[in-house]
Amino acid sequence: MKNKTVCIIGLGYIGLPTAALLSNKGYKVFGVDTNSKVVSKINEGKFNFIEKSLEEYIKQAVLSGKFKASNDIQKSDIYMICVPTPFHNSGDIPYPNIDYILSATESIAPLIKEEDLIILESTSPVGTTDKVKEKLIQCGSNLKNVHIAYCPERVLPGKIMNELVENDRIIGGLTSSSTKKVVEFYCTFVKGNLFETDAKTAEMCKLAENSFRDVNIAFANELSIVCDKQGINIWNLIELANKHPRVNILQPGTGVGGHCIAVDPWFIVSQDKENTPLIRSAREVNNNKTKWVINKIKNVATEYFSKKGIKPKIACLGLAFKPDIDDLRESRALEVAEKLSNEGYEIYAVEPNINSHKNFQLFNVLDAIEKADIICVLVKHRQFLQSETNKKLIKLQALDFCGSLF
Repeated sequence: MKNKTVCIIGLGYIGLPTAALLSNKGYKVFGVDTNSKVVSKINEGKFNFIEKSLEEYIKQAVLSGKFKASNDIQKSDIYMICVPTPFHNSGDIPYPNIDYILSATESIAPLIKEEDLIILESTSPVGTTDKVKEKLIQCGSNLKNVHIAYCPERVLPGKIMNELVENDRIIGGLTSSSTKKVVEFYCTFVKGNLFETDAKTAEMCKLAENSFRDVNIAFANELSIVCDKQGINIWNLIELANKHPRVNILQPGTGVGGHCIAVDPWFIVSQDKENTPLIRSAREVNNNKTKWVINKIKNVATEYFSKKGIKPKIACLGLAFKPDIDDLRESRALEVAEKLSNEGYEIYAVEPNINSHKNFQLFNVLDAIEKADIICVLVKHRQFLQSETNKKLIKLQALDFCGSLF
């Protein structure tokens, strides 16, 4: 299998690590991206986001000659589609845009030959893998003995290189023979278990996993709002409730960000509005939690103004969508900082995992605490938990990332 060539379309948070891993496993890999700057950087052994161990993998892959990035599709034996699936924002429910998937499919159509593998890894609404096949047929591809399957990624930013190898995977082909062929490929680099199913089940599995997490986070976020109104310490409450052997309440936060949990539930809702009231409600609860946090901060700011007669300066600690990463996609913490800035508040933004941001001057955490009148911990980065910083935050009664005082 490792004498096969692999073409990975989309060199983002999933495509690039996958390309680097496969190259280091002995495959000849062609990486394809429409962004020329991204391509140039990768060919120099560089990339645009923080990911543990990835730099070492990329440099080794590039130096070995096993991996090369370009803007053009290269004829290969295995094609992996790892492009974005954004939203069409129309009406009250966002629905997925699979144009990038279909465009990638169209680009490989002239190159398809017998026994090729076509693997879709992009998060997709149910039925998308079938549409990949339909697009290939429309483009005149001969699909005799071509194997098409869906295999959703299951990785956590900050641990991608490890989880690409160690995590179990779901593989769903359009035919049973396609499933087995793709399983044979994944066996060469995945140590986790590989579970065989059909494409539609694999597509729904990915969406169900993240919707489950979204629902559970929504419970924690809703509970945090109720506790705040009742004057109950949410963290103490959760710790006590979780002493029950069958209870595991998650941690509340500023909302839900990232390009998985904040996005995937809408893929299910958009296809069946009538039968998804719980999934939709969870999305709305988590989106509204961000609005609640903003209002909570504004209320504290109003109280400060009424006492001091001046508009307070606000430190926003954390802009990423989760702790200890540099990923700002769908970040609710960033949304909080931007909304407050747009309303005229002077913001001291702190994000230790990035070097710059187009909308904010970035500050050291201790400098921001010193300069600001109100300190809001929006993301639980490890730097904010260090002794000196944590003591100052507690002494100053900072607003934590749930919106309660601690």
